[in-house]
Amino acid sequence: MSAKHRLLIINPGSTSTKIAVFYDEDIVLEKTLRHSVEELSKYENITDQIAFRKDIILKTLEENQILLESLSAVVGRGGLLKPIPGGTYKVNEKMLEDLRSRTYGEHASNLGGIIAYEIGKMIDVEAFIVDPVVVDELQDIARISGLKEIERKSIFHALNQKAVARRHAKLQGKAYEDMNLIIAHLGGGVSVGAHERGRVIDVANALDGEGPFSPERSGGLPVGDLIKLCYSGKYTYEDMRSMIVGKGGMVSYLNTNNAMEVCERIKAGDDYAKSIYYAMAYQIAKEIGSCAAVLKGKVDGILLTGGIAHDKMFTGWIEERVSFISKVFIYPGEDELTALAEGGLRVLRGEEVAKEYI
Repeated sequence: MSAKHRLLIINPGSTSTKIAVFYDEDIVLEKTLRHSVEELSKYENITDQIAFRKDIILKTLEENQILLESLSAVVGRGGLLKPIPGGTYKVNEKMLEDLRSRTYGEHASNLGGIIAYEIGKMIDVEAFIVDPVVVDELQDIARISGLKEIERKSIFHALNQKAVARRHAKLQGKAYEDMNLIIAHLGGGVSVGAHERGRVIDVANALDGEGPFSPERSGGLPVGDLIKLCYSGKYTYEDMRSMIVGKGGMVSYLNTNNAMEVCERIKAGDDYAKSIYYAMAYQIAKEIGSCAAVLKGKVDGILLTGGIAHDKMFTGWIEERVSFISKVFIYPGEDELTALAEGGLRVLRGEEVAKEYI
């Protein structure tokens, strides 16, 4: 019988830290540790919060009688690092340096690897991150934008897309590395990836609002009109950024980023809300079609995941446009804690070799 493994999972957000303890695939503790604005306002930078958040995690484990010495590994959410292939990575000194210095950007997820490392060091076990948002497996042709000064980037919901891909492959009795899949993450941001034999060879930069519009992001816009808007004198750089990421998409049209609220408005007879919501599904279907072209029509499945995948009306709109490409499978929700645990377990069980960040 193979050895059992207990893992601590750490997923920091802007105003909370989600933690879980897994005993193999079974979750034995799950907590969302919320941080007030007053508590966080004491810290000038996100990295200044390391000790504060770590202490709360340790206290919570103690209160729930989880002994640190019982842990086999600690897994943190991957942050903003240099572009790297997907997989599970050991947290090493180079990674810590880039996370602490905010070389590639500042985000709460940067704390995941740092805190995992510090707790792991206390008990001499490895710390890992899994499939951070900067996973970059683009084929070279996908990087060419059409303007020499700008290269297309891969920033997307890698953790969820990769985890769902592996689960789906297992259910089909196959390996992820032997399948071609199109995966659409449907959440506050939307990303649609073309997965060819275990690598995401094309995907839009969802962080900057590329691709289809989403509840909070504008998606790709008519470039000429966007330039005119930028130079109209009405908006600052910060205004334009927020219009594209945060106040774009459904927020721009419907003043909400809540898909459930939009569904209620549609049920109440709001035809305008329905037209915008339908347009979002339409654009996602178009992007799935683009990914089918990337994969030369050789598609083993189309997977819809993320929070909005709970909405059968929305997924139905997409399915009616893309089912001619391949069968559509629905995996609603986004279980990041489980995805992180699965990445750690693959390494501990010898199913995957942990990568080195260099």
